[in-house]
Amino acid sequence: MKIGLQIPSFTWPGGAAEIGPRLAEIGHTADEAGFDSLWMMDHFFQIQHIGKAEEPMLEGYSALSFLAGVTKRATLGTLVTGVIYRHPGILVKTVTTLDVLSGGRAWLGIGAGWNEEESRGLGLPFPPLKERFAQLEEALQIAHQMWRGDESPYIGKHYQLERPLNSPQPIRRPRPPIMIGGIGEQKTLRMVAQYADACNLFSRLGDEVLRHKIDVLKGHCERLGRPFEEIEVTTLSTAFVPGTQTAAEIIAHCRNLASLGVQHAIFNMPNVTDLDVLKTFGREIIPAVAAL
Repeated sequence: MKIGLQIPSFTWPGGAAEIGPRLAEIGHTADEAGFDSLWMMDHFFQIQHIGKAEEPMLEGYSALSFLAGVTKRATLGTLVTGVIYRHPGILVKTVTTLDVLSGGRAWLGIGAGWNEEESRGLGLPFPPLKERFAQLEEALQIAHQMWRGDESPYIGKHYQLERPLNSPQPIRRPRPPIMIGGIGEQKTLRMVAQYADACNLFSRLGDEVLRHKIDVLKGHCERLGRPFEEIEVTTLSTAFVPGTQTAAEIIAHCRNLASLGVQHAIFNMPNVTDLDVLKTFGREIIPAVAAL
């Protein structure tokens, strides 16, 4: 099992002037500790279950590019980009740039988007859910086309690209992996089976629901003729070590996730600025779960 780190909050001591140095320390330490992946939320306002909208929030791809400069091995992605935030052609160029500058370590994390407050606040269109899912599918088609070097026009209902040129192409071949976030059974998980390399589920859903969602994804793969083994199942959890959890409890949590079929456990941590927490993961947790 692989272990990833999500950094969703920047409300740290010292204010804005200290965000850059602290983020650099966190990224470098996590990379050295053996975290497989580093993730930023793609939000412009802080989201409700983490803090107030007014709390500091970094733009995701700028932050990932910054992390690329202070890391060497961890992969880098958003968890996840709302399709409404960026035109797909520009999004593919952005992820390609991250991949090239990081030496082939970028992910495309994407979903239908949900945060109406920040969309309205910054003047972004926020169409109905059905339309957002249609945009998501077109964006996934555009990403596949651009990353295979097909410059023929793309004519969709929502997006029209006369010449989807993408130069340079990514270093990672055949392309950066695509993760789709969400748990919808009819659309989201079907798109995972059809277009993506990974899904992201919330571990807080519980074992029974997680098992069911994975079974639904398997069913979509069977109907589409896609080997389920090609898809990486990832989860997002919160770890608070040594606050309310011990390293042994995190290891047990990962062992349970692995038994359900999860291959990549991503954690956020309320005390992530305590670098000893990241070192504990590297010293005790990451080696213990590597064989799961």
